Amino acid sequence: MKQGRETTLEERIQIVKDCIASGKNYGEMALKYQVSYQQIRSWTLRFEQMGESGLEDRRGRRKKDQVPRTELEKAQIEIEQLKHKLYLAEMENGLLKKLDEIERREAWKK
Repeated sequence: MKQGRETTLEERIQIVKDCIASGKNYGEMALKYQVSYQQIRSWTLRFEQMGESGLEDRRGRRKKDQVPRTELEKAQIEIEQLKHKLYLAEMENGLLKKLDEIERREAWKK
């Protein structure tokens, strides 16, 4: 496996476009540009899904704090937020049921 190297956004865009033009020959591109096979493959897949914004270096940044770059990311973030709200509502509902059960038990004992 070829050890990867640091690349700029412009280099990644050029590598991906060259890879797509060559019929997605990841191995050949890895040797040509001295970048790992897997890195070229992942860049190509992200480029096909998100365009050039998918190739930006986003390491060290929390995804939920970023401004969504595509409609898909925006929808995924909204889905996760709604799932969290549902989880909290279910927890609150369970707690209230338990409290009601305890209060009924206490009232019945008296």
